[in-house]
Amino acid sequence: MNLTLRIWRQAGPDTPGALTTYRVDGISPDMSFLEMLDTLNEELILRGEQPVAFDHDCREGICGACGMVINGQAHGPERTTTCQLHMRHFEDGDTIDVEPWRAGAFPVVKDLVVDRSALDRIIGSGGYITAPTGSAPEAHATPVPKEVADLAFEHAECIGCGACVAACPNGSAMLFTAAKVVHLNLLPQGAPERGSRVRSMVAAMDAEGFGGCTNTGECATACPKGIPLTGIATLNREFLRGARQR
Repeated sequence: MNLTLRIWRQAGPDTPGALTTYRVDGISPDMSFLEMLDTLNEELILRGEQPVAFDHDCREGICGACGMVINGQAHGPERTTTCQLHMRHFEDGDTIDVEPWRAGAFPVVKDLVVDRSALDRIIGSGGYITAPTGSAPEAHATPVPKEVADLAFEHAECIGCGACVAACPNGSAMLFTAAKVVHLNLLPQGAPERGSRVRSMVAAMDAEGFGGCTNTGECATACPKGIPLTGIATLNREFLRGARQR
């Protein structure tokens, strides 16, 4: 496959950026998108040019580090992470636009790398359980109804990639925050801090400058782990419940 890439290049957070055009030839359809970028970077280094900076780590769709906007879609045309997107989903001769996450709370660090630490600070404000529980308890020591366990595990799949924020026209982090709140608040271990957790995490989300949610639904469509949009409704209910507990 021979492709034309238009990639956002930006030397630093305080410098202007622009789309730069590159040509890559001989790309295998079995390559992942990141492997294709590796190929481009090898060519750039051989020519004495700066390689394209982009985040990556596990390359197995688990860590959530590899987010980028591909042809206007968070993570690209398939509902998966960028590292699991393969070049077979593109056609020979395609022009592909590659940009960083676009959100006020995700400032660009360099090229395709953005600072997603705002999500970490939301988790740090309440996405944990403070009670010392010692070693792992026996599996059946705390009964949890199956429907509750299934719903908690569904939301626990969130990998914090930020695709929901990038896809949202408002730059909202409601789906991410909902995933963390629902996961912990549904389980017995998270019940004692149920009210304070949701209040703290929503306050942290607002303080980071994320936009408001208008239920557009683009977040759930872009989420590579399929976190449901109904989680936002649950977050709203938990917030109202927690507000009454003050």
